[in-house]
Amino acid sequence: MRLEFTPSTPLTFGIELELQILNRRDYALTRGAADMMRLIERQGPVGDIKPEITEGMIEIASAVHTDANAMLDELKTIRKQLLGAADKLNLALSGGGTHPFSRFAEQRIYPKERYKLVSELYGYLAKQFTVFGQHIHIGCPDGDAACRLTHRLAAVIPHFIALSASSPYWQGSDSAFASSRLNAVNAFPLSGSMPFVLDWSSFNDYFERMAGYGIVRSMKDFYWDVRPKPEYGTVEIRVCDTPLSLERAVELGAYARTLAAAFLADDSTPSADVYLTYSYNRFQACRFGLQGEIIGSDGKVASLSASILTMLSRLAPQAEQLGTQPQLDALAQRVIRSDCDADWLRRQYTETESYSHMARLASAQWENR
Repeated sequence: MRLEFTPSTPLTFGIELELQILNRRDYALTRGAADMMRLIERQGPVGDIKPEITEGMIEIASAVHTDANAMLDELKTIRKQLLGAADKLNLALSGGGTHPFSRFAEQRIYPKERYKLVSELYGYLAKQFTVFGQHIHIGCPDGDAACRLTHRLAAVIPHFIALSASSPYWQGSDSAFASSRLNAVNAFPLSGSMPFVLDWSSFNDYFERMAGYGIVRSMKDFYWDVRPKPEYGTVEIRVCDTPLSLERAVELGAYARTLAAAFLADDSTPSADVYLTYSYNRFQACRFGLQGEIIGSDGKVASLSASILTMLSRLAPQAEQLGTQPQLDALAQRVIRSDCDADWLRRQYTETESYSHMARLASAQWENR
C-alpha cells in the first residue's frame, strides 16, 4: 500500500495539546473525559476537542494558521469552553508533561476501538502512555520536502525538549529529569527517529516493507520524535511536553514554523551525521533541560541555552518575513531567565512539600485563574 502525501500550503502550522483532567479535592487525575465530551458535544464544540487514550486525558487542537496571535485567540476560546464544562463537573484542567503523583496503573483506557487495540497490543504500556504532550504540525508542499524537513529538524529536537520540559515528577517521585515524559514514550518499539530516507518514494518503500511484515498498518503506528503526516501534508514534531500555559505552547509552534522556513529553503542534502549525536543530545535535553549541553554538527559542545539563543538570532530574517519575532523574543527571554516549567514545578514543591498543592498551582496557571 503506497501512502499519498497530500500537499499543503508550506509553513502553515497547527498544534495539539494533551491536557490533564483533575479532581478538585487533591488534584489527582480523574476519569472525567467521557462526561466532559458529553457536555461539550451537547453545547456544540467551538474547536477540535477529543478524548485520548485514558480517561484522565483530553486533547485540543488548533485549526491551520499562518498567524500566531490568531492561533492563541482560538485556543483561548477552546479553553473557555473546556473550563465551562469542567466547572459544571467540579473538575480542573492542567498542562504539564506528566501528572506528579497519580499512578498510571490506576488509569482506565478510554472506550474507543483504536485505544482498545493499542491496549491489547502493548499491555501495561498503553496505560503508561498517560503522559501529556504538545504536537506541532508544519505544512509542506510535497513528500520529498517533508522527508528533508524531518531530518533537518532532528538537529534541533533538543531545543524543543528543553523549552517545553514540564515533567520532573513521575508517580510521586522526583525523576531528576526535566522531561521524564519521553522515557514513557521510549518504551514503545517504534519510537525514536525516522530512518534516513530522503524522498517520498524511498519512504514508501520502507513503509511497504514494514506493513508487509505486519509491523505497521498506518503512520499512527510510528511514535517517532518527528514524522511526516501525509494525510495532513505536514511534518509533526512530537517531543514537547504540554507547557503550563497556552502562550508558551504557541511560542513553540511559532519557533517550529520559523525553523521550517529556513530549513525548507535549504536545497542541500541533509546529512545522516545528525543521528550520530542524536540520542546523546536528546538525553541531555530530557535530563537537564536548559542546563544541558548539545554537540553540534561541527563536533563542538555548547550549552543548550546558548544553542537556542544562537538559533533564535539566526532566524531573524525568517521571523520578520513570517511575523513570528514577538514569539521568538519571548522564548529568548525565557531562556535568558532560565524560565523552565520543570524548574517552576520543583520550586512549588520545595515551598509547599505537597504534590497536591503543586498540581493545584499548575492547574491555576494553565486555566489562567
